[in-house]
Amino acid sequence: MKGPGIFVTQFIGPHAPFNSLKGLAQWSRSLGYRALQLPTHFPEIFDLTLAASSQEYCEEVRGQLKEHDLEISELSTHLQGQCLAVHPAYDAQFDRFVPLVVRGNPAARTDWAQSQLLLAAKASARLGLKAHATFSGALAWPYLYPWPPRDEALTDLAFMTLAKRWRPVLDAFDAAGTDLCFELHPGEDLHDGTSFERFADLMDHHPRCAILYDPSHMLLQQMDYLAFIDLYHDRISAFHVKDAEFRPTGRQGVYGGFSDWRKRAGRFRSPGDGQIDFRAIFSRLAQYGYDGWAVLEWECCLKDAAQGAREGAPFIRQNMIEISTQSFDNFAASSLSIGECQTCLSLKATGE
Repeated sequence: MKGPGIFVTQFIGPHAPFNSLKGLAQWSRSLGYRALQLPTHFPEIFDLTLAASSQEYCEEVRGQLKEHDLEISELSTHLQGQCLAVHPAYDAQFDRFVPLVVRGNPAARTDWAQSQLLLAAKASARLGLKAHATFSGALAWPYLYPWPPRDEALTDLAFMTLAKRWRPVLDAFDAAGTDLCFELHPGEDLHDGTSFERFADLMDHHPRCAILYDPSHMLLQQMDYLAFIDLYHDRISAFHVKDAEFRPTGRQGVYGGFSDWRKRAGRFRSPGDGQIDFRAIFSRLAQYGYDGWAVLEWECCLKDAAQGAREGAPFIRQNMIEISTQSFDNFAASSLSIGECQTCLSLKATGE
């Protein structure tokens, strides 16, 4: 495992050091981070179009980071991935994330999102990245809870459409040699293991169809986030270190009753402040040989972002495990011959 990394989306702002790649690099390195997960919808920070076409620009970006002993963990297209598949109920909300020229035109928005994702594949290839972070989008999400009784044909159509839209993108990432990691997240059609499996089946288990593991979203759904690693470790290629807590009351539970974040039963917290057992997570990922990045995603309804960023790097470093190269009981190991083993087991006399 590599780390600590930091997803810089939540920290980008109009003032230095958060308004330039150089400033973010200096700030991140001063806090002990070794990599940046870069969003691709802030051209003033990272120009996706230029990165897809210019190796010189990609080398310039890598050089800026290398000056601060940093590298890119992954690029992120969370917003573009979401805009690839938007249910009409959310048109107005997601139109604000796309260029003016495609607003109010769902088909044009989908085309724009796909073009962005294809650029991200080319940029990832030029940068030599092994993983990419994104969202799946959501066509079936409004029908999550089956009331009125859900027509299965509706869900089938939503997932078939989702698969059709993602197929050329996954093929492009395959050509780039980069895993496309879907962050399983409420609000997306791919939000848990069952929905991911349904999508993966339709994609014929595409070799680049991977998972960004974020246990905070699983805790808030009341999933077993450790058993999830046992089930899907071979598909986990990216990892967000983000904490959460779930404290149901007599008034609300998983759905939150439309309360704001501070008043919800399920809340995101800074790592170490919530209920997630990160020692167990890091151990489980180490057990299965996860060799990607551990990346802080700060989203906390209470703690200030600056404090969360300061505490994130040492938290990740303290939980990372250096894999042992020998067994703890090697000191007592022996190398018996077959004959000696047979004697030990008293098998010689019986002829077995």
